[in-house]
Amino acid sequence: MNTLIFIFITLLSLFLASFLNVVAIRIPKGESIVFPASHCVHCEHRLGPLDLIPVISFFLLKGRCRYCQAKVSYIYPVGEMFTASVLVYTSYKVGWGLELLIALPLMAFLASITISDLLYKIIPNKVNLFFFIYFMMVRLFYYPQPPLTYLIGMLVGGGLLLLIAIVSRGGMGGGDIKLMAVVGMALGWQPVIVSFLLASLFGGLIGVILLLAKVVKRKQAIPFGPFLAAGIFVTYFWGNEIILAYLNWILRS
Repeated sequence: MNTLIFIFITLLSLFLASFLNVVAIRIPKGESIVFPASHCVHCEHRLGPLDLIPVISFFLLKGRCRYCQAKVSYIYPVGEMFTASVLVYTSYKVGWGLELLIALPLMAFLASITISDLLYKIIPNKVNLFFFIYFMMVRLFYYPQPPLTYLIGMLVGGGLLLLIAIVSRGGMGGGDIKLMAVVGMALGWQPVIVSFLLASLFGGLIGVILLLAKVVKRKQAIPFGPFLAAGIFVTYFWGNEIILAYLNWILRS
């Protein structure tokens, strides 16, 4: 990738990440992402252009509001750096082509729901619905696999988690169910299954670690959305390699 193009994509990703931060923080609280304009949550002073440069403004202002000197949460720069890194990596890995119409929005979606689920234990219906409609529209004209694959993916993704929610009597949230239906529409049914298996593995390992470290208590609810996002991310980029490695292991056993 050309250096100038890389710099441009990085800057664009940072500003998109800043917007996604707003989406992840405001929508779960029922707030508009447009009005009011960006402002300090303490003194409510409207932020100027120099206050809104992603990541850089936070460090230049030493993590404080320019107007009232109140501390600004680290959620903002950390969320922006995390999301921008994912978007830059995706652009580099996927390259230019129609697949980028799936890859970048998918990663933006995953980053947004990860932040909102960690902060509020909510995956907003509005976010799920927006991306579901988007992926459905894209799949009308771009489908590397047979179109039915994506419809089945939606049914398998949502249906699998719905079944788990019924059997576990609420052990799976409605946002998680809709999230996997959206991902099924975006990727098809095979990646949905691999993503869920990986998410369960990640969730189990992290859950045990948190229990041993006494960060959480037994039976305490832990947001599952971030683990689903991690499973989907890994599956999107390395799912085929994982499946082949597993099949080779089975054949050798």
